[in-house]
Amino acid sequence: MWKWLHPYANPEVSYHFTGKLLPWLSALTVLFLSVGIVWALAFAPADYQQGDSFRIFYLHVPAASLSMGIYFGMAVAAFTSMVWQFKLADASAAAMAPVGAVFTAIALFTGAAWGKPMWGTWWIWDARLTSELILLFLYLGVIALHNAFEDKNLAGKAAGILTLVGVINLPIIKYSVEWWNTLHQGSTVSKLGKPSMSVDMLWPFVFCFIGFSLLVATIICIRFRSEILARNSIRPWVKALVLAQVSLPTTKPTESN
Repeated sequence: MWKWLHPYANPEVSYHFTGKLLPWLSALTVLFLSVGIVWALAFAPADYQQGDSFRIFYLHVPAASLSMGIYFGMAVAAFTSMVWQFKLADASAAAMAPVGAVFTAIALFTGAAWGKPMWGTWWIWDARLTSELILLFLYLGVIALHNAFEDKNLAGKAAGILTLVGVINLPIIKYSVEWWNTLHQGSTVSKLGKPSMSVDMLWPFVFCFIGFSLLVATIICIRFRSEILARNSIRPWVKALVLAQVSLPTTKPTESN
């Protein structure tokens, strides 16, 4: 069943495969983000209660959703590393952690900026805000553990344990507005029924969400390739790759008399 994945356990194969994906991911990122952001800021209607301040929704919600999605992906990589001993899984988790931390910080910052005019304060110890802040601390802890040990295998195991323990925070973030009485509004888009927003507002969000998702994929691929090179620096194929990128002088400079 998993035979088709086995070749990608080879660092060299994965490095070149992600390199082929990057141009496509980059082009699609520019396309979707350009259309989505222009549509959201210039053409989407203002909210009847919140006015134009509602437009921060198009950054805040994708950032918050991706902060959880990246962490889940990191947890899958950590589990894969522990169970099947895939070394590249640790590299992928290390590549994802800083990206997830940045998007979590963006979600917190944009949430505070959105909350100020709506709630009259930048921050409250709301269940969702607090659990999202805990997610940021988990990301920072994972990053610290990945860099705390010279032995990458030991670092991966320590970071993986913390990652898997922290998974319990994801359903808390997701369902906090349903489990507790909070100021944070409930789900607007991700509902089993019809989304609680007009189509004129929904489609710009769809483009923005896909665009930011592609941006995350692009950045993670770049970081993943860097992790592969750093962890395999003594391998012949890496040395050959570096030599191929370095322009060596074809002739020796002549000595002046």
